[in-house]
Amino acid sequence: MVIAVSNPGLLAIRVAVALVGLLIVVQTFMSAVKTVVVPRAGTALITRGVFRTVRWTIDVLVPKKASFETKDRWYSIHAPVAFLLLPVAWLISCGIGFGFVYWSLSVDHGFGALRSSFLTSGSSMLTLGVFFQRDLPSASLEFAQATLGLILVAMLISYLPTIYGAFSRRETLVAMLESRAGTPPSPFEALTRFQAIGAMDRLDEDLFTRWEPWFAEVEESHLSFPGLVFFRSPHMERSWITAAGTVLDLAALRISVVDLPSTGRAALCLRQGYLALRRIANYFEIENPQNPSPTDPISVTRREFDLMLVELRAAGVSLKVDEERAWMDFVGWRVNYDASLVGLCKLIHAPPGRWSSDRV
Repeated sequence: MVIAVSNPGLLAIRVAVALVGLLIVVQTFMSAVKTVVVPRAGTALITRGVFRTVRWTIDVLVPKKASFETKDRWYSIHAPVAFLLLPVAWLISCGIGFGFVYWSLSVDHGFGALRSSFLTSGSSMLTLGVFFQRDLPSASLEFAQATLGLILVAMLISYLPTIYGAFSRRETLVAMLESRAGTPPSPFEALTRFQAIGAMDRLDEDLFTRWEPWFAEVEESHLSFPGLVFFRSPHMERSWITAAGTVLDLAALRISVVDLPSTGRAALCLRQGYLALRRIANYFEIENPQNPSPTDPISVTRREFDLMLVELRAAGVSLKVDEERAWMDFVGWRVNYDASLVGLCKLIHAPPGRWSSDRV
């Protein structure tokens, strides 16, 4: 095949179209690699576009005044549908990119050549072999495109078990929290239950030693695979983010309010937790202070805090005497995760949770 070069303007157009096509293919492949292979947070344009499009569609379809049950049913399909559409978006994008390249190599430059180029691209991407070119440059591209299509599909097939494995590990402790903090979970319910069964001295070992590695794994998995943020729990009233907020509030209350000897477990878990939520919130561009002051305002009011002290005291929980100091200590801890917690609750339409999603 020989491309006519007598028309410099047409040659420039062909080169520009070929470059645009190659750019689309490269961007698509890099989007897939960042989504599936690279174990760190990265901006994958196509992946983010698919998730936002599905989310926008659900936002349009669901009435604003719909019940939470209705909204939960709709938003529960957000992440699964987006993941199913990802390979479709990758294949279509690659097909368009290669179609431009085929057209730039064709002798003809009319509508017929454009149609033939995209038919060849689609046939090669899906390895159908229905439409093909006999010249060596185009045939080489067809083999490369077919190989790339198989790689993209294989990447997603290997991706899904990893996603659901991380989801299953995340939900195990979320489900176990129900027996300790109720449904929806509440840090006050947890304290009163531990007090009722005489296990306050085991609070640190039972909860914080388990949840510290949970926060570390959630940070790693939800930054490597950000779509996990939108996977909802099997139970409508459970959520990974309200569970995280409950444990963080429980740790903050354990340090600032509960009159027990310190073991350091609560503080370590709390720090691991607010760092995890802060980094996940940063990825989704949720505004939250990176180095907050202990005196910065939080979404929990002093009146709510005082009423909580009344509840705990009535349940027989041993509390520290200096309530003013307890409030200042609680604020000093809560300010580290307040904005990121509330922002993530809003992002995923979390179910009702005390001092977390009820702030939205």
